[in-house]
Amino acid sequence: MEQLQWLGVIRHGQSTGNVIAQDAETGGLEAIDIPERDADVPLSGTGRDQAGAVGSWVGELKPDERPQVAIVSPYLRARQTAELALAGTGIPAVVDERLRDRELGVLDLLTGRGVQARLPAEFARRARLGKFYYRPPGGESWADVLLRLRALLRELRDDHPGGRVLLFGHEATVLLVRYLAESLDEAELMAVAHATAVANCSISTWRREGELMRPELFNSVAHLHREGAPHTRQEDVNAEPV
Repeated sequence: MEQLQWLGVIRHGQSTGNVIAQDAETGGLEAIDIPERDADVPLSGTGRDQAGAVGSWVGELKPDERPQVAIVSPYLRARQTAELALAGTGIPAVVDERLRDRELGVLDLLTGRGVQARLPAEFARRARLGKFYYRPPGGESWADVLLRLRALLRELRDDHPGGRVLLFGHEATVLLVRYLAESLDEAELMAVAHATAVANCSISTWRREGELMRPELFNSVAHLHREGAPHTRQEDVNAEPV
């Protein structure tokens, strides 16, 4: 069966929650005070500028290099990013809940300091199991997220043989799509995660060569610099505290 020819993934632009979460972490707070539920957190003004810069990048692609379809996380910040980036391109966008961010359960809206202070047993269990397999009560492990991403990519392969697909998701989406596209193991994924600060509205792409997906870009922010959009790297609202 024919595989995807090209796959891209874009992390959403800076959100208002990113700003609040970053301030809470740097301020030494235990909790992150965000009024909206995670699914409803919007882009900040900076995030909207970043999404516009992605739109310029898409517009510069040759017609035969453009994505044929975009698949978008249902979370507002990702949908807004896709809407701004794809405006006027004619590229259809489909929302798929399997691209939602990782669910953190009892760790949601806690900083790293907060997890250690309020849930010391979970802090210790996470340290013992590691990020890949640790599942917080009521939440998901990275392995759980991979199950839904595998199912999504399998459907995309079947529905768009030889096609070009662009995903709009979250920080974990970028890292875990790389894990799948490049057939990494746990240790290789963790090495990438520890070394990589996934930027808001960064672009990562892979192109098929024979049986393999070869990386073209990873966590690229050249388009942001070119368009004068701020380059930011902040944790997703419910990204796992470190």
